[in-house]
Amino acid sequence: MSVEAASAGDTIPPNCEVIEVRVAELRQLFNAIDPSPFRERDLDPRAEEFIADWSRDLPHDAPLALVVHLERAAGQADEAIMLREAIHEFFAQRAAGSRRNLRQLFRRGRISLAIGLAFLASSIAIGDALASYVQGSRWADILRESLLIGGWVAMWRPLEVFLYDWWPLREEAHLSDRLSAMPVRILYRPEASSDAWRSDWPAVPAGYQSSTARAQVRPHASDTFGPGVRRDDAGPAQKRGSIL
Repeated sequence: MSVEAASAGDTIPPNCEVIEVRVAELRQLFNAIDPSPFRERDLDPRAEEFIADWSRDLPHDAPLALVVHLERAAGQADEAIMLREAIHEFFAQRAAGSRRNLRQLFRRGRISLAIGLAFLASSIAIGDALASYVQGSRWADILRESLLIGGWVAMWRPLEVFLYDWWPLREEAHLSDRLSAMPVRILYRPEASSDAWRSDWPAVPAGYQSSTARAQVRPHASDTFGPGVRRDDAGPAQKRGSIL
């Protein structure tokens, strides 16, 4: 088989930072218990974590690309397109979810700010009233200062929201946007059995389940860095992982 015939999918631009994943079957990339159609199915949590963690290590402004090293020969002609659409849809939904969470966080922040300001104003007013009513009393001064401190403590949550909590969600949405637009390419193993794809999905018809040819790839003890995930020895610029 020629080099061109051993791969399928999008063309990887030369300026892209490449994320590489190695799997025995395409279905290992996706959540096996998700009943959704293939293009709407969630990624396997280990695959999502691996891809996201790798992308966080790359420059924030660099375009990304995903190369899937598949331990079988090519199957149906459109499986690379289906894989790309499924991955793009998954991360697009993740970006939308992060922005939804950001809107909810700002809504809670605004409500918390209104409550905090009202409580602070009440604390100051009550403290001043007590100080003027019981002039020269040490206990009145202590109570006034306690109310003032309590009022500022009530402002802690809205300040935390507007100063610290919002930007991680924005960063997560931006990262998901980049992942939802990255080109995806499959590199096949030409020497594998030409019928190996029949035990994989989504190429196999619904209701069909092969009882043979399920490839099992076991990670070596030396290159295992997580449950079922393997990264080959590589430099900082080029890494390769396996999700089993």
